[in-house]
Formats: sequence, C-alpha cells, structure tokens
Amino acid sequence: MRPMTPLKQTAADATLDAREVARFAAMAREWWDPKGKFAPLHAMNPARLTYIRDQLCRHFGRDTRDSSSLTGLAIADIGCGGGLLCEPLARLDARMTGLDPAEESVQAARAHAKVQGLEIDYRAERAEALISTGIRFDAVLAMEVVEHVPDLTAFMAMAGQLVRPGGMMLLSTINRTLKSYALAIVGAEYVMRWLPVGTHQWDRFVTPRELSKALDAAGLSESDRRGIVFNPFRGEWSLAGDTDVNFVMAAVRPAHQAPDPGPKQT
Repeated sequence: MRPMTPLKQTAADATLDAREVARFAAMAREWWDPKGKFAPLHAMNPARLTYIRDQLCRHFGRDTRDSSSLTGLAIADIGCGGGLLCEPLARLDARMTGLDPAEESVQAARAHAKVQGLEIDYRAERAEALISTGIRFDAVLAMEVVEHVPDLTAFMAMAGQLVRPGGMMLLSTINRTLKSYALAIVGAEYVMRWLPVGTHQWDRFVTPRELSKALDAAGLSESDRRGIVFNPFRGEWSLAGDTDVNFVMAAVRPAHQAPDPGPKQT
C-alpha cells in the first residue's frame, strides 16, 4: 500500500477526525473481503439495504418489488468506504455519489465498481466540498458514520444541507448504552475479534434522542426508527424493535423548506 497523505486537521474541525480517516484508509484493501476486517458490515448489509430501499420507496412512492425501484433518485453516501452500499443501490438504478475523505478507500471503490460494470460517481473528498456547488440530493446516507465524528450537531448541520426540499436522510449508528459497550466494544472487538481493537469509542456512540435532536436542528424531522439485531444462532442481522445497540433512522426535509445555507464565507 502506498503511503497515505496526512490529513490536516485543526481543533475546530468538528465534522471529521483525521485519525479515524487514516485508520480506515489503512484497511482499504480489505473492503470487499467478506471475511476481512469489514466482515461485520458485509453481514449487516442485507438488513441495512432493506431498510434504505423500503424507506426510500415509501417516501417517494415506489414499489419495493421493482428491480429498478430507485430509478432517477440521486443519492449521496457520506463515508462510502469501499462502496458496500453504493453498488447494490446503483443496481436498483439509483444515481449514486460516494464521498469519502480517504483516497485509498475511494480507489478500492472505483476499482471494484469498474469490474462490476457499474457507473458510480466516487469522490475522494469531504461532503463540505459539495455544499458550495449547490448540488442537492433526493437522499443522503450516513451509515456507520456519526459515531466517528467529533461533533454530532455540527456534522448533521453540514450533511443536512445536501438534502433537497422533500428529500430524506438515512443513518445508522450505535446507541450509547451499557449493553452496547458490552456487545459492540468488549464483545465485538476484544472477545469475538469481529472488529480491530479501537474501532469504536463508546463516548462517541449516539443515543436515538440525541440523533433525532441533531436532525431537528438541521431542519430534518425523524420519520422512522428501527433497531438492527444479531441472531447468534442463525448468524444473521435483521431489523427489529430493539434499539439498545445498533439502530437505523430516517428523517425528511419538508418540501417547502430550503436547506440552511450555513454561515456566510468571509
């Protein structure tokens, strides 16, 4: 692997932790290995994709049974990594834009998409870079992202600007509970070794109430919330009512409301 380009970060950089970016970049070659360091994401993907598809279809009046159910929808995936979500959504005919500040991850995503014959607009840049261009999306994804950012409210205020009026945002993260500490950190990192030690910081886990509040401050209203639970006997993840550990959330921007342009540049 070629040397990584260090990311400049200041104490005021509330929406990105350069150390987190570098850690994921160092594992970029393993994005598409279902038995590698990203195995948990591969295992969770069917449940995550079901939730994303169903929420988008319900909101935009589409048929979930249609193999091209997302035709014409412009979707941005913030923190896209190697493209584990971008590719299957592109197969449902969505127009996907994948954003990730780690060049190594984007290179892996582009290479895999090319082999699959998929056209996905992957960009090795932060979401902030798109805001000033005026580009807005029908839907914005931030899956397994918000538990890695320094300031949840600042991140949501930024990411929310990419959602067009009448559009929606979909997120998944980990609840900050004693149960999540036991399962997502002690169990997953130290006992089962599903994840590299240090993947998560418990104090950055986000409660559903905190996430809903941050969405509201960004002009988006929570429309749905579900848990994602692991069945150790079947070795599968599924959607459920239990949000004590992993959960997903959908939020919408009113059709009449324009995104907050944020602070003026001086």
